[in-house]
Amino acid sequence: MTPPLLQSGNLVLRPIELPDADAILRILRDPTVERWWGAYDEAKVASEFFEAPGEDAVVYLIVVDGEIAGLIQYGEEPDPMYRHAGIDISVIESFQGRGIGPLAIRMLARHLFTERAHHRLTIDPAASNRNAIRAYEAVGFRSVGVMRKYERGPDGTWHDGLLMDLLVEEFEG
Repeated sequence: MTPPLLQSGNLVLRPIELPDADAILRILRDPTVERWWGAYDEAKVASEFFEAPGEDAVVYLIVVDGEIAGLIQYGEEPDPMYRHAGIDISVIESFQGRGIGPLAIRMLARHLFTERAHHRLTIDPAASNRNAIRAYEAVGFRSVGVMRKYERGPDGTWHDGLLMDLLVEEFEG
């Protein structure tokens, strides 16, 4: 099933398609994105976004006034005992600091709460990624705790992650 296009004003979340591979690569090669996501090439984009993206991974391009500003994705935990969705987002530098990230997160959260019937959303930025954390807090996500040595960074060392969540009754979207 093709995910729906989501739109609010001049902001559109459009499901990715194979012709978007070059745009995705440009997003992931933006220095402010690559710092957190690591290095990507054409093969890695093809593998992670098109060949084996995972059954529960849904990826959208963030489009503002017709320009690609980043990507946002979600994955769902289908087990009824633990059902929730996790979100991840990347916004290129030229669109950072303009409120695009929080708007895109809010739009996707609204879809996940109302259309996908989730009661809880999670996000897990690097604990040192203050810009991302501020964007998530602006939408209402709360810190749950630090996950020590959570992920290996592009520099090869382990870095802490911050687990954040948002409950449907806390969402003001």
